[in-house]
Amino acid sequence: MSTFSNKTTSILNKLGILKLNQMQEESRSTILSNKNTLVLSPTGSGKTLAFLLPIIDVLDKDNHEIQALVISPTRELAIQIEQVTRSMGTGFKANAVYGGRSGSKDREELKKLPAILIGTPGRIADRIRRDNFSTDFLKIIIFDEFDKSLEIGFENEMREIAEQIPLDAKKIFTSATNKVLIPEFIKIENLIKLDYLKDNSSKLKLKLIAYNINSKNQKLLEFLQHVDSQKGIIFCNYKQSIYDLSDFLEDNDIKHACFHGDMEQYDRERALIKFRNNTYNILVASDLAARGIDIDSLNFICHFEIPDREEEFIHRNGRTARMNADGTAFVFCNPSKKTPDFLYNLPHEKLHVKPQNKSVDLWETLFISGGRKDKISKGDIAGFFIKKGKIDMKSVGKIEIKHDCSFVAISNKNIDQLIFDLNNQRIKKKKIRIKKC
Repeated sequence: MSTFSNKTTSILNKLGILKLNQMQEESRSTILSNKNTLVLSPTGSGKTLAFLLPIIDVLDKDNHEIQALVISPTRELAIQIEQVTRSMGTGFKANAVYGGRSGSKDREELKKLPAILIGTPGRIADRIRRDNFSTDFLKIIIFDEFDKSLEIGFENEMREIAEQIPLDAKKIFTSATNKVLIPEFIKIENLIKLDYLKDNSSKLKLKLIAYNINSKNQKLLEFLQHVDSQKGIIFCNYKQSIYDLSDFLEDNDIKHACFHGDMEQYDRERALIKFRNNTYNILVASDLAARGIDIDSLNFICHFEIPDREEEFIHRNGRTARMNADGTAFVFCNPSKKTPDFLYNLPHEKLHVKPQNKSVDLWETLFISGGRKDKISKGDIAGFFIKKGKIDMKSVGKIEIKHDCSFVAISNKNIDQLIFDLNNQRIKKKKIRIKKC
């Protein structure tokens, strides 16, 4: 760490990180010493920290304008980057803007301009248009998973933003696939490319589950019994498939959350909260969950429907076996149908599913009407439930603090009585409401 600035060393200590990986080290030094950088690295390899560290090193604490712009293809990734930035404790204000919430909330947060503005292309372009804040002070722009932004139809917004970027600003592009093409309207030259995809030493295992046209759902039940309480995502290609599969799982009393682009942002965020805190161990999702969501490495992912394109297959697989951890991708395959070419070159084995007893998950997610603006911390919430709720420390699970609310996972058989006893009491000076989420 001797080559790091005091600022960077302080951040790493705060995050409990003893050493950056090779990609993070090289990305940081390359971004600081070059104008245009492309970082290709697998999902889960730590790209967010790789570009946030050099951002902090180039910001000027005496400048009260927006100095860094981070463009994300999805709302969830924008929220995740904002949370990581705040957890670094840099002293610089950071805000995320994205669709699915009111513009008035954006305006309120941007009354005092952040040093770092994070957001989806559509909402960033809209805020530049409406708020008329200066982009002249931008020093560094990150196009995170930029190929995805172009893929999902943000080219016009990306072009509009690119026209506002100062010529001398640093530009950083990241992607988890090597099939990238930077459009001419972004105007780059002398691009330095860091490719860590070819060095990927993933511990991913691939296993095929054979089914016939009449046995697919039954095979899924057997599969879920096989993986028991392990955590994973079941991927579908279509929203209707998600609806149908969710109905089937509900009919069979299997707890799960759903996640896809047609859901309201409120529901999408709560689905991820419950998945992160183990209220649900199964997430039934579209390819929206293949990248850009804030979840830890999973035990498995399941291709209930095989994607048409290899890129999406790779991104889905990237949700497991992350950061040198083990993980398995299960592929539901009908032998009577043609298998995509990209499956043939991958190591695989057939999985003989043996039903097991399904474990019972007792976690419940509670909503608390107090958050960061009320100066409430995770320690405050844990202490509140342990002391006033008189429950064991092990019964308090993952806690997430938002701007004006919080969420906590509780493992307690008498959850309704606990809510009754604690509702309308105070955490610090804030009288809070508690309810099931």
